[in-house]
Formats: sequence, structure tokens, C-alpha cells
Amino acid sequence: MDERTGEAFELGEQLTVIGIKLQAGDAAPDFVLDFLDTDGAIKPVSLADSHGAQRLLNVINSIDTPVCQVETRSWQQRLPVDSGVRVMTISMDLPFALDRWRETEGAGHQLLSAHRSETFGRDYGVLLKEWRLLQRAVFVIDGAGRIVHAEYVPDQMAEPDYDAAIAALG
Repeated sequence: MDERTGEAFELGEQLTVIGIKLQAGDAAPDFVLDFLDTDGAIKPVSLADSHGAQRLLNVINSIDTPVCQVETRSWQQRLPVDSGVRVMTISMDLPFALDRWRETEGAGHQLLSAHRSETFGRDYGVLLKEWRLLQRAVFVIDGAGRIVHAEYVPDQMAEPDYDAAIAALG
């Protein structure tokens, strides 16, 4: 098991990140995560479902925290549904909490839950061992499934570099 120290923190707490750090050029690991559909059913969503499209994975600690809410709103404003980019916000939150926030905010992109297992967190190198939550990160994936931009945000109270991710979509 790959563990990385010194790469994530919040205030004075140092956090251990589990998984290999992905880089531009790497194949994006496939995943299957939960999405609460409009009919109230939990449906599986995989990376392969959006093959051929540009994707931005907005990985957050929890939708119930202020920085995560600001970040998720920001992606919604910067890359609206009609932008052609598939934005997916991913956290360990339950699908019901993510859907509640999506409904309240009127968010048009998918909010996906990795709550069933730590696989996504390990495969993308964002699993925070001490919290069993995901490290704040942004991945831009091209239509062929290659990562073209990866940002792991060390300070869990900070937002990502929005402009760098958007430039990678160019």
C-alpha cells in the first residue's frame, strides 16, 4: 500500500494520503460510483460512461464543508452543463447528502459518491487515511481516457487552481 506523508494537511493536522499520485499522461483509472437519479434510485456511474468527452473530476472532502461548497459552485459557474465538459464532483459523502446539496443549489453536474469502498480514493491517490475522506484534487481527463491535468491540493482549506485546470481543457 502506497502511503504519502507531507502532501496533505488541514490547519495543524498532517494527513497521510493513500495511493499512487497520478500525473498528466497516465491512463485515468476507471471507476464505478453511486449517483442518486431523479427517480430516487441509486445508479452506478463509471468513467467509461462518458468515454469520448472531456471530463473534469472535482474531488472534495465533503459537500457539507464550506470550502468544498465554494469549490463545487465555482466549477458549476465556470463549466456549466452546456460547456461540453462533463463535470463530476466526487466525495465519500452518501448519495443522499450529495443529491440534497445538488437540489438546493440547482447544480446541473453529477455529484458522485465513493462511499461504498476506498477503491476510487486509492486508485486516484486521494484517500486520506486519518479521515477516510478524499483529498481535495482536480483531474482533467481527455476523451481517450488520459489524464491531461492533475492537481492534488495540499491545504484542505484551500481551493484548487481553477485557471490551470480550465487551460488544460483548451
